[in-house]
Amino acid sequence: MTLPTPGTNKLQVLRAVEDGWQAFCRAPWPFLLFQVLVTVILVPFGALLLAGLLRLNSNELPLLHPVAAGIAVVVGAIGYVIVGLWGVVGITRCAWMSLDGQRPSFRNFTRWDGAASGRLLGSVILLAIVVGVVGVIATLIGTGLNALNTALTVIPVIIFGIFYIWFLISQKFLLQLSLFGVKRPVETIQAGVSGVNPSWWVVLWLAIVESVIHAVAALFSYGGLFVVFPVVICISTAAYRQLFGSQEHTGILSNG
Repeated sequence: MTLPTPGTNKLQVLRAVEDGWQAFCRAPWPFLLFQVLVTVILVPFGALLLAGLLRLNSNELPLLHPVAAGIAVVVGAIGYVIVGLWGVVGITRCAWMSLDGQRPSFRNFTRWDGAASGRLLGSVILLAIVVGVVGVIATLIGTGLNALNTALTVIPVIIFGIFYIWFLISQKFLLQLSLFGVKRPVETIQAGVSGVNPSWWVVLWLAIVESVIHAVAALFSYGGLFVVFPVVICISTAAYRQLFGSQEHTGILSNG
């Protein structure tokens, strides 16, 4: 099976919020306990990365040899990325299961899926490359225009700003597309553009609503932000299912 024809399905933001909240409420403690586990494992890798960067970029931590600092940066960065992928994939997979009416177990959260993690990492890298290339092009154009007239440098800034907003909203479901929709990063980016464009303004509204939810959670300090992460993933996944269908196409639920 393939993804539905773009524009076939409509997104209802409030329904996505309601469905996402209900999905979280089916297994709130596994969602939160898994987040605790991921955070505990992330901390030492983050500390290694920070210590290495501080030593390499300043005179702080003089007892740490520069070679050891370089190793710390590499180990910390790799470990942080791997654990982060494991956490995001686990929460998103279980959000999907919960939206299907199941109650995911802790084992469903902790199962490693190398293929899914690889797809997600590839899609994120490709997204960063696209944004970076467009930024470089805008900078070069701005430099050329600056040689003609300083006032003209605002043109590439505006154009890049518009592209940046449009493109990032079109990639709102990059996480879900990578895990459930398609198997190649290029196809993920393309599917995001073609699938979101017919409902771009509604997806923008969804992003605004999720930002408001994050802001409200921030009022409750770290506890609120801790809870809101799986809730927002459940909401985004519910919205993805409205636009792209409730059929997963990558075998992520059966792998492993």
